[in-house]
Amino acid sequence: IVVSDSNFLLRFLRVKKFSLPMAQQMLLKYLNFRQTFSHMLQNLDVLCSPVHELISSGYIVVSPKRDKQGRRVIITTAGRFDPYKFKNVDMAKAHMITYEACLDDEQTQIAGFTHVGDVADVSAAFITLWSPTEFSTIVKWGEQSVPMRHKEIHILNVPTALKYVYDFAHNRFSEKMKNRFIIHNSLEELHKKVDPQVLPKEYGGVMPLSQMTDLWMKELISKRGQLLALDDMKLLSNKGIMTRKNNNNNIYGGLNGIAGLQGSFRRLEVD
Repeated sequence: IVVSDSNFLLRFLRVKKFSLPMAQQMLLKYLNFRQTFSHMLQNLDVLCSPVHELISSGYIVVSPKRDKQGRRVIITTAGRFDPYKFKNVDMAKAHMITYEACLDDEQTQIAGFTHVGDVADVSAAFITLWSPTEFSTIVKWGEQSVPMRHKEIHILNVPTALKYVYDFAHNRFSEKMKNRFIIHNSLEELHKKVDPQVLPKEYGGVMPLSQMTDLWMKELISKRGQLLALDDMKLLSNKGIMTRKNNNNNIYGGLNGIAGLQGSFRRLEVD
């Protein structure tokens, strides 16, 4: 592979606190993740239906206002996802388009993300979009491969009858991520942790979700070219990727085959 864009490489360096071997490994895993699940994670075209329709519905939106920690706030409303119209591939692309578009910003690379998810009105058809194996695999690979700092994850309106679904999903994450999940039983509880100013009007904020969605769509369209250009990167071999089987607690020993990547990283001037 040839990767030399400094902003792109800084995503991995920053999330791994400038550890060169760990950043290299995450970059390799990221490329492998995108290629292994290419039907979900490549051709991230925001103008292509049905993904365009899904994002336009307000299912997933990024607030135009940052929170007090300078983070972008990603708001997901599960009830706006029609499981009879959209597929899990559409869901995966909508999320990946959102994440990739945000990661282009250096402040976001440093400050990370705040997530707010409303799971009211979730149907059985929504829950069965993913098989347990599929969901577990995507979550595990995604957490290890996508260079995002998920700082806070706020979940609202979890029905008692679906708590087992939340518990299953929650347990797919690492211990660090699990500790960042907070369940809220009311908007009042959510507002104690998340400034209402960053939320849609429907959740106690100022700007209606429809207006917030329109602004977010315009931002995505402005970045459409660079999102599609991500497909130009290719991983010719996954032999350099460290796993539990070949790690042997020595991440440095497994990096001999990716000297070209080291060169790209060494040319960077990082802050």
